[in-house]
Amino acid sequence: MPLKPRQRDIPKIPGAVKFYKISAYVTGVMLLLLVFEMVFKYTPLQLEMQLGGQGGFLVPKDSITEGFNLSTAILIAHGWLYVVYLFADFRLWSLMRWPFSRFIIIALGGVVPFLSFFVESHMTKLALREHAELVAEPTPKTQGAPA
Repeated sequence: MPLKPRQRDIPKIPGAVKFYKISAYVTGVMLLLLVFEMVFKYTPLQLEMQLGGQGGFLVPKDSITEGFNLSTAILIAHGWLYVVYLFADFRLWSLMRWPFSRFIIIALGGVVPFLSFFVESHMTKLALREHAELVAEPTPKTQGAPA
């Protein structure tokens, strides 16, 4: 029998869903930027992205000297934002008391391009539906309380 969220955690679920939803979109967009950066850098194009230097936005690989290296910034930003995404994943997963396999599926959303958008949509609907069912359930009466 699957576990249900604890009674004390039910009010926290909408906030966890919102945090997860935002982190999923941000991580998904950063992952797509990372894919473009990798295509520019590691294909025969051999280009990197820069801001503010000579030569424009796309320059030959390893030739950024004065501008801001946007390629490296995208790599670093995606890495740290993926950590935030994993935290949001863990928070939602632990509050909902879902099986561990669901945690892994959500975590893969941050490393497979476009997957975060599909996983986010499915998990958000699932979490909100389960939350609505929990809110609609009558709460068990405490012992000794007047009827």
